[in-house]
Amino acid sequence: MTEHQKDRFATGVIYFLVGIVVILLAGILGNILINGLPHLSWHFLTSESSDFQAGGGVRDQLFNSVYLLILTTIISLPIALGAAIYLSEYARDNWITHLIRSTIEILSSLPSIVVGLFGYLLFVVQFGFGFSILSGALALTFFNLPILTSNIEESLKGVSATQREAGLALGLSNWKTIRGIVVPAALPGIITGVVLSGGRIFGEAATLIYTAGQSGSLVDYHNWNPLSPTSFLNVMRPAETLAVHIWKVNTEGIISDATAVSAATGALLVLVVIIFNLSARYFGNKLYQKLTAAK
Repeated sequence: MTEHQKDRFATGVIYFLVGIVVILLAGILGNILINGLPHLSWHFLTSESSDFQAGGGVRDQLFNSVYLLILTTIISLPIALGAAIYLSEYARDNWITHLIRSTIEILSSLPSIVVGLFGYLLFVVQFGFGFSILSGALALTFFNLPILTSNIEESLKGVSATQREAGLALGLSNWKTIRGIVVPAALPGIITGVVLSGGRIFGEAATLIYTAGQSGSLVDYHNWNPLSPTSFLNVMRPAETLAVHIWKVNTEGIISDATAVSAATGALLVLVVIIFNLSARYFGNKLYQKLTAAK
């Protein structure tokens, strides 16, 4: 076999494997959307769920999912960014750094049910936060930090050393070089890490069952006082997300249209993740262009 034939054969194998991945993804997404989209309606999106009769919606679950995503990102992103900057720019190559990286890898492989039990024992019981959005966000932060830190660190390492040297040559301090040159240049990779972690947050159920609980009271969307028990902004209220709602509907079997509700909720969850991914990448690219003057 000539080199040209080997090249064509290897290229064909690669295209074949990529085709399998595309077919699997298209099949999974197509099955979810085909089964769920016919049951989606404005009433389903804007009405509250009903545990005892058909026709309920997922208004509260949709808001809780987005609220938890925002709160978890606000908590975890600064911590992950700081840890990644330390590991990439300041940490020496010694046993302590290797221990930190090994710990991060171990934490990233923990089952979500273990993180949920840890969050339950620490935040719900020990700290007395109860089943609440805050408990869920803190537990998801532990669940989210390893993969987010690793992605950001790899993005920072991918920035060319010449850009760091150029900043230092201009008389900038190490911190100003990192803040003004390295981080903006690594922004696309950082956004990718946020998108990946956001998808995990949206789809997480086991951790939130033990920490955020399930919606137990009516939510008033006209009450902007975050300290009020009925306010939609109150972080101390229990909150059922879309993923938890799918689990609840299929396990309890209380409502008669459980199959339709779970199918519609699954399709909505996929659509929300897609919209979040596209929005994050769009605004991330805009910010990258603004910070780096790139086109």
